[in-house]
Amino acid sequence: MSRAIPDATACREALSRLPTLDIGELRQQWRRLYKTQAPSNLSQELLLRAVAYRMQEVALGGLRPPRQRQLRHMAQQFKQTGAANAPRPPELKPGTRLMREWQGRTYDVLVLDDGFSWQNTHYRSLSALTRKITGTGWSGPLFFGLKPNRSASHRPSQLRGPADEPMKSSNATG
Repeated sequence: MSRAIPDATACREALSRLPTLDIGELRQQWRRLYKTQAPSNLSQELLLRAVAYRMQEVALGGLRPPRQRQLRHMAQQFKQTGAANAPRPPELKPGTRLMREWQGRTYDVLVLDDGFSWQNTHYRSLSALTRKITGTGWSGPLFFGLKPNRSASHRPSQLRGPADEPMKSSNATG
């Protein structure tokens, strides 16, 4: 694939100009990058995102072959059955270090073949280790950022303010 954008700096500059383009100019960029007409039903926002993605893909490289195969397999599965199963998240490799700052302290955990090590103590699960750190029943993968917090992304946390009225807040405890 030829590189329409020669390097990362030029790519950043081109990306920074995208929000200033009108829908017609975004359609021209689409044609240049995808070598086809943009679908007529795409909104300006979606066109902008697709053009930005393609610019980065051309300049910096696309998905690696294993991920491409995985996506092709999922698409084929969806065509055949109407459903596609997302693959399991990758396993943590022994030797990996997980770090988390919480309540002003940094926690450094080593992944082992049969669990996790923290402060020279072996734990069979990340959640057991997280319970030791926090004193609560938090999910270990959630605590260490290995799994997204879906509930927090869908609704704001509620804190009680004066007169016990709820007030919106971000998750300030980390």
